[in-house]
Amino acid sequence: MEYKVLYRKYRPDSFKKIIGQDYTVKMLQNAIIHNKIAHSYLFTGPRGTGKTSTAKVFAKTINCEHLVDGEACGKCNSCLSFNNSPDIIEIDAASNNGVDDIRELINNVKIAPTESKYKIYIIDEVHMMTPSAFNALLLTLEEPPAHAIFIMATTNVESVPITILSRCQRFNFNKISLDDLVKQIHTICTEENISITDDAVLEIANLSEGGMRDALSLLDQLSATGDEITIDKILVNYGSISLKFIKDLLKFVENKDIENIHKAFLELQNTSSDYKVFIKKIVQELSNEGISILESNYSGNFSYKQIKKIVFELNDILNKVNININPFILIEMVFLESLNYENNEIENKNVNNYMENVDNILNNSNEKKKIDFGLKENKKESKVIEKENDKEYLEKLKKIRVNNCFSNAKKEFLNNFQSKWQEAIDDDNIKPNIKSFLLDSKIVAASDENCIITAKLKSTVHLINHNLDELTNELNKYFEKKVCFIALDENEWQSARQEYAQTIKNGGTYTKMSEDEIEELKPKNKSDIEEIATNVFNRDKIEMV
Repeated sequence: MEYKVLYRKYRPDSFKKIIGQDYTVKMLQNAIIHNKIAHSYLFTGPRGTGKTSTAKVFAKTINCEHLVDGEACGKCNSCLSFNNSPDIIEIDAASNNGVDDIRELINNVKIAPTESKYKIYIIDEVHMMTPSAFNALLLTLEEPPAHAIFIMATTNVESVPITILSRCQRFNFNKISLDDLVKQIHTICTEENISITDDAVLEIANLSEGGMRDALSLLDQLSATGDEITIDKILVNYGSISLKFIKDLLKFVENKDIENIHKAFLELQNTSSDYKVFIKKIVQELSNEGISILESNYSGNFSYKQIKKIVFELNDILNKVNININPFILIEMVFLESLNYENNEIENKNVNNYMENVDNILNNSNEKKKIDFGLKENKKESKVIEKENDKEYLEKLKKIRVNNCFSNAKKEFLNNFQSKWQEAIDDDNIKPNIKSFLLDSKIVAASDENCIITAKLKSTVHLINHNLDELTNELNKYFEKKVCFIALDENEWQSARQEYAQTIKNGGTYTKMSEDEIEELKPKNKSDIEEIATNVFNRDKIEMV
C-alpha cells in the first residue's frame, strides 16, 4: 500500500478533529445549524494551522444530508463521495491566478450543482491572484448564485484587496498552542508505534512554531529510521539548542562568568545551530524570568531593566537583513555588554589581564598619564559635553555633505561611483570592516566629490559615520580621488530627497559649503590607552586626565 505522510494521514475530516481553532469551529457549526451560511468566507492565519483542512470540513458539513449536532454524518452519499465530488472545486491561486482562470471559474459558477445542495469553491493562497483576477471576481462575490459558496484561504491577508475583504466573513486562525501540539504528537506517536522521549516531543512542538503540519513533517522525518526519537537526535539534525544549554548560559551571564560565556559561544559557532532558533529560545526563557521578577518570585541576579535591554538587542539582531559575520559573535557581544548594564564592576580573571595590559602601557609610556575608572559627578559632566559635541559635529557634517552632493548631483557621477563601489566589494584585499560597510549599504546620490550612502539598519549608518576617514582612505584607490561620504538612514534619505525635489521645483539651488567651520567640533582620535580601556569597560566610565 502506498505510504501516506503523517500530516495527510491525520488531516482532520470533521470539526471535532480540528485542533486549536475552537472559536472558528463553533461559529461555523452555529452557521450550519441555524442555516445562516454566507456566500463567501476568508480564512487567514499562519501556515499549518488548519485553514484548508477547516475549509474542506466546512464544505463537507454544509452538503451533508444527515447532520448530527453540526457535524457531518460521514455516511450519506454526499459525505462518501466528497473527495471526488464535482461540486467541490479546489483551486490553487498560486498557479491559477490569472484573469482567464477566474473568468473560467465565473462561467462555471452559473452552472447548478450536479449532486449536492451547494457548489463550493475552495481557493487556497488567494493573495497570489493578480489585480485583474481580483477585479474579475468582485461582481461574482457581490451577487453570487444562491447555490455557490466561496471559501478562500491565505497566509498573507495584507495582500488581499479591501474590496474582497469587505465581501467576506473573515476568520482568523491562531498558531496552535504548545500544549495542543504536544498532546497531538503524543497521540499520533501512540497510534503509529513511534518511540519518542517527552523532551523530544516538546522540542518538536517548539520547532514547529505553532504549525501542526510542520510538527508532523518533523516527526515523519525523525521516525523514518525506526529508532527511538531523542532530544539529541533533534539537536544534531535540526540545528536546535537544548533548554539545558540555554539555562546554563543565562546562569553564566547572571554570575558574570566571562570565561564560560565565551566557551559556550565557541561551542555554538562550531555547530550547525540556527541562530534564529537560539535567539527565540533565549528570549522565551528571559521573558519567563522577567515575569518572575515582576511577580516578586525571582531569586536570580538579573534585573528587569537588564532583561528588557537584552531582549530588545537580540530582537534587533533577529531583524537584520544581511549579517556578514557569524551572528553568534554579535549575540555574545550583547551578553558581555549586559554585564555592565547596572554599573556593576566585573570581577574576572579576563578583566584583570586587561588591566595588566593597561598598567604595562602606563609604565612604558614616556608621557605620564592617569586613568580614573571612577564615576565622579564632575567627570561625568565633561563626558556628556564631549558626547554632545560629537553629535553636533555629525549633524552639521550631514547637512554640509548632503548639501554639497546636491549642489552638483548628476546621474553619470552616480553610475560611475556605484560601479567603483562594486569593484571595492569584489576586491578580496579590502579591509573586512570596510567590506561589511559596503555590503550593508548603497550609494543613492553622487556629485563629483560627494556621495550619499543609505543602509537599512541605523546601527550600520552609525558605524559608517563614525569611520568616515577610514572609509575615505580605503576607497581612494578605487575612486582615484578623495571623495567625501556621509551615511543616512532610510527615513533621513527620504526626507532629504523630498526637500531636494521641492527646492528644485521652486527654482532654488544648492551652493557648495565648506567643512572648515565645524573642524573644531571634530572628535579627537583615541589614544592606545583609551582604546584598551574602552574595550574593557563601558565608555561612560572612562576619564582621560
